[in-house]
Amino acid sequence: MKTFHTMLLTLAIFGFGATAKGQLATGSKVPDFELKDQDGHNFRLSSALAKGPVVVYFYPKDDTPGCTKEACSFRDSFEAFTSAGAQVVGISGDDVASHKKFAEKYKLPFTLLADTDNKVRKLFGVPKTMMLPGRVTYVLDKNGVIVHQFNSLTQATQHVEEAMAAIKKM
Repeated sequence: MKTFHTMLLTLAIFGFGATAKGQLATGSKVPDFELKDQDGHNFRLSSALAKGPVVVYFYPKDDTPGCTKEACSFRDSFEAFTSAGAQVVGISGDDVASHKKFAEKYKLPFTLLADTDNKVRKLFGVPKTMMLPGRVTYVLDKNGVIVHQFNSLTQATQHVEEAMAAIKKM
């Protein structure tokens, strides 16, 4: 029994799949925001939503093993998302130059946003896991309402499967 409680405590501390207090939940309307993309252009959420649903995924860091696996999984499914009318947007605390290098290296066809001061991460209430920024994916309908969210630091490619399933239900 002690081992089971230790395991639960460890999961709570590391936040694997946990929802943080203050994190935007399914049914919440996301506030508008603006950040620079990997090309240095301004990206405004409301402009993207005017075109249809948006998948917003927060990830810890460019060009790290889990984040690369997740980004490449979104890349490999990109055509399915666009065919369904959805845009994919990745957000991390890395700067524009880092995003540009990451996008070019892995031929990422979607938008990466530089949230260097973590304002948008805080706006969404994305939790930290120990010292790492969390990995959370939100699927937004065209009105900016969260219709699905998935939070897991360790299941990087599951974010793509979860997002695609939510888009297909819309």
